[in-house]
Amino acid sequence: MSMPFVLPPEDRDLSPSTGFTRPHWEAVADGLLTAAWHWCTPGGALLDLPGRPSASGVRSDGLEGFARTFLAAAFRVAGAGGADPHGWLERYARGLAAGTRTPGREDTESWPPVLGHDTHGQPMVESASVALGLRLTAPWLWRHLDDAVQDRTEAWLRGALRHTPAPNNWYLFPHTVAGFLESVGRGDAETAAARERAEALLETWYRGEGWYADGDGRAFDHYNGWALHLYPVLDAHLAGDTDRASRYGGRLRAHLAGFAAAFGADGAPMHFGRSLTYRFAASAAVSLGAVTGHTPLSPGASRRLASGCVRYFLERGAVTGDGLLSPGWHGPHAATLQPYSGPASPYWASKAFVALLAPDGHPLWADREQAAPVEEADRVLALPAPGLLLQATRADGIVRLHNHGSDGVRPHEGEAAAEDDPHYGRQAYSTRTGPTARGNVADNQLAVVVDGRSGVRRRIRPLGAGQGEGWGWAASWHRPVFADGPPMVPGLRVESVTVAVGRYELRVHRVVGAPAGARLTHTGWATGPREPVLSALHGLHGWDAPAGSVRAPQGTAYAPWVEVPRLTGRAGGTSVHGCLAVLSAEPGDGPLREAVAEVRADADALEVVWAGSGARTRVSFDPVAVGHRPECAPAPPCAAQDL
Repeated sequence: MSMPFVLPPEDRDLSPSTGFTRPHWEAVADGLLTAAWHWCTPGGALLDLPGRPSASGVRSDGLEGFARTFLAAAFRVAGAGGADPHGWLERYARGLAAGTRTPGREDTESWPPVLGHDTHGQPMVESASVALGLRLTAPWLWRHLDDAVQDRTEAWLRGALRHTPAPNNWYLFPHTVAGFLESVGRGDAETAAARERAEALLETWYRGEGWYADGDGRAFDHYNGWALHLYPVLDAHLAGDTDRASRYGGRLRAHLAGFAAAFGADGAPMHFGRSLTYRFAASAAVSLGAVTGHTPLSPGASRRLASGCVRYFLERGAVTGDGLLSPGWHGPHAATLQPYSGPASPYWASKAFVALLAPDGHPLWADREQAAPVEEADRVLALPAPGLLLQATRADGIVRLHNHGSDGVRPHEGEAAAEDDPHYGRQAYSTRTGPTARGNVADNQLAVVVDGRSGVRRRIRPLGAGQGEGWGWAASWHRPVFADGPPMVPGLRVESVTVAVGRYELRVHRVVGAPAGARLTHTGWATGPREPVLSALHGLHGWDAPAGSVRAPQGTAYAPWVEVPRLTGRAGGTSVHGCLAVLSAEPGDGPLREAVAEVRADADALEVVWAGSGARTRVSFDPVAVGHRPECAPAPPCAAQDL
């Protein structure tokens, strides 16, 4: 592994899968910090990393560089009991004093003030990293600051308590600030109110099974792990609050029971949702569970996932030649970013270093690595609360996520096609593929085409999810919305069901209320010509001809140029359409058309008999019901139609 900084020799006895041990994690943290500090201002208050500024502006980006790297340094030093061989805390103490001296002034060092989310609000995000870093390092940093610097820092942080956060995980930023102030004897009614408000909202956002929505609505993504679980669980752990630790820690344990299955055998997290440039922050919840004891995973399996995730990105160009984390996924990738992403945004990845709070000798580091869930067996896992279905295959190490419940659309927002988000709107995601970019053909999408205009899926209404031995399903419905002309077609809706069996995906859609002359397109997984991964789509019922292939020249986060299999068909009134999809890196896969021996369908149901096993899967509508029988047991027949 070629790196711009030196790592210790691999230890394949203790870590047979990744070779990484605790010293590797310390070396990665030190390497990233060293590179970032090359770009500090003279007083050390801002780290002005090179690159395109975010929507918040250059000064806010410089604060982001300071705050997010401070979090990595804080985990590094606190986990070592205060040992700080590189003098990181001295640098951050100096920068803290300079940045808080005259907040808001347009000079070389001053930090921007903390205001509301709708008024240059990014500093509120960074206030949480500053506060958490100070809390973790209080014995070695805070307690040695001059009284004046402490007072100035408190005054700056209290901006987070006095302004309105964004209506989502942002409420945990003033919560974190309040937790720090209370931990150093500076709490009051204002800090108590901030904590009470955030924790009350967490209760309304909790949907069960360890899953929070990121605000009102149905946004389920990586913010569950690196924010909605991390802040309250770590706060309770640091405070020694057993009641809150039990409540929030129990939810983290439940979350990890499903989330841990979403990492590929190569270490990749699921490429799904926003802020993916935070990369290995996706492992933060896994390590937090190991540090606090709120996890169903063994220490060895936890380290396998966390180290695998860090190594995955280090091996694929996430770190530039000068040691900086680039904005993107493997390397720089513009389509992965959001307007709020700036040069220092990737350093939210520092949250992964929560693993270092486990000291040397902790089972997280002392136990031998054990297999990740995807390495143990094929697995299909239904997650009804968020409306997701995970499908993992051991032979190729790929995990797929079928999305029937997470859309990122706020309750007050309209369903505008122009706001279609490739990171939420597609029907499936994986650890080996990314969504195609806006302006290219969409992967994993069922589109109703009316008068030449393609509809998109915005708000997703779940219809259920479930599983049996070796199989599972999830379902949802949506109203297609259109970018040009009338935004909706009256009465038009699409009901979609995904059934996962082994590596195969049975995708069944019922289109209701389609106008005469409407057409359908259905696409599969986007893959590049040089990738050793098969993507195929085979029509079973309701399509015109065998699948063709269309190009997406902007590529994905995994390949610079990709192709997408596509089916086309006619629609009108009510119709049912079914197909098989596969994403596989298993050698010797036969033609997809040979996977099913028989198909029967009518206007309300579709049945298939799987070749070889003779198992039968039936999907019906009004209401949605899914059944899977291991052999051809008697079942209510569909109108016969052998395709």
